[in-house]
Amino acid sequence: MIDRKINATAKIATFAVVHGTYFGQFEGLEASLQGFHNDFVNMVKKNGVEVVDYGMIQENDVAFEVSRKIQGENVDLIICNMITYATSSVFTPIIQNCTAPMILVALQPLSALDYNKASTRMQLENDNICSVPEFIGVANRMNRKIHDVIIGTLYNDPAAEAELAKWCNIAKALHGLKGARMGLMGHTMEAMYDMHADPTAIASAFGLHVPLLEIDDVVEVYNLVTEEEIQAKIKVIDAEFDMPEPKSDPVTSKLTDEDKYQAAKSACALDRFVEKYNLTGLAYYYEGLDETIQRKVATTFIVGNSILNAQGIPMCGEFDIKTLIAMLIMDRLGIGGSFAEFHPFDFSEDFILVGHDGPHHLAIAEGKPVLRSLKKYHGKPGHGASVEFKIKEGPITMLGITQNAKGQFKFVIGEGISKKGPIPPTGNTNTRGFFEPDTKTFIKKWVMEGPTHHYALGIGHHAEEIKHIADILGIEAVIVK
Repeated sequence: MIDRKINATAKIATFAVVHGTYFGQFEGLEASLQGFHNDFVNMVKKNGVEVVDYGMIQENDVAFEVSRKIQGENVDLIICNMITYATSSVFTPIIQNCTAPMILVALQPLSALDYNKASTRMQLENDNICSVPEFIGVANRMNRKIHDVIIGTLYNDPAAEAELAKWCNIAKALHGLKGARMGLMGHTMEAMYDMHADPTAIASAFGLHVPLLEIDDVVEVYNLVTEEEIQAKIKVIDAEFDMPEPKSDPVTSKLTDEDKYQAAKSACALDRFVEKYNLTGLAYYYEGLDETIQRKVATTFIVGNSILNAQGIPMCGEFDIKTLIAMLIMDRLGIGGSFAEFHPFDFSEDFILVGHDGPHHLAIAEGKPVLRSLKKYHGKPGHGASVEFKIKEGPITMLGITQNAKGQFKFVIGEGISKKGPIPPTGNTNTRGFFEPDTKTFIKKWVMEGPTHHYALGIGHHAEEIKHIADILGIEAVIVK
């Protein structure tokens, strides 16, 4: 019953480069190369992105005109299709004048030449790699960067298609950051120095805006929520969550009707709040006085936040906007993005529990997530419904965003494995995280990179894609191994 409100997308510019002299020498070559380029453009479109194609470029002055058009389109990624040899003059104006990241693609139609029938024309139709060194060398001389080159065949090459899909996802993440409205409401938990961040520095580094919001802005819409809205949200909660009897933790109990109703009403308020302020995401923390409406609302967001995460609107607690940005990047990559931190080691089986007391990304849950009533939120005021689940079994990726002594941002990235096994029935999400070469060694390397104690947790191994994003943004990135 949970449909995404925000679908990840991107705008990608494509063009092919050719050496126009060939067309007067080899009849039919232009048409065949155009056909190959059309097939490539269709391959890009299959990844759920908008493609603006500029066709085949064979003259320097045309390249200048295309560069102006690409810059005006505000694209997220530029793909230069190396369909045959071309001089670097037909690409230089674009790499010089366009600010979007560029990759090269060299996908030859044939896996190998038919050497018994080989001809110059056949070679030219498959000469995709020929000018790649020239193009990258010229880009380097102009102090511009080619971020990757995809090499393979145009047809029946799953590895090349996967690399292309990876870059389309990177473009979606970049698109998601551009102009995002990542709200901040409340304040950091007292004395959590690692949570502080300057909204102007964030806007500069990530190209987004940070609206500064008040708890009373939520209370205002909370008071407008209707009974019809609440009952509709309760139906979603009943469909999406299990509500089992408590186990070993005396802090937990079976979800009460009162806590479910309150979670549903607060979730409805969040829906209204996100819509009213056109938020891409929200990081918040607020305590308030006991028995006040402010505390009642602010401490009962966990269920609504987890639903919004699954709908493509990242939400995180403890005022941690840096991790909120990491969650947005993961969501737009299509790999989830739960709010997480390290919990106790299991030295006997060599893993560590990774999770948090909420919120979480329901789309990456292993099985049906659980709701429990908590009589108290450890370390925080309030009580109510809380979300508990494990991340899907298999590869996992962590992204922490921290800052150095100069205030510059840094990505700390790691990969591990989520494995099956029991987790503490505490009403908090936890996953058994296994890391190489062993968990203790990995965690020591991770903490020595100076991260914050939170990070975003997603499924699959995607460290390289995330590092590419950091490189494009001009942010230091370390993959912990």
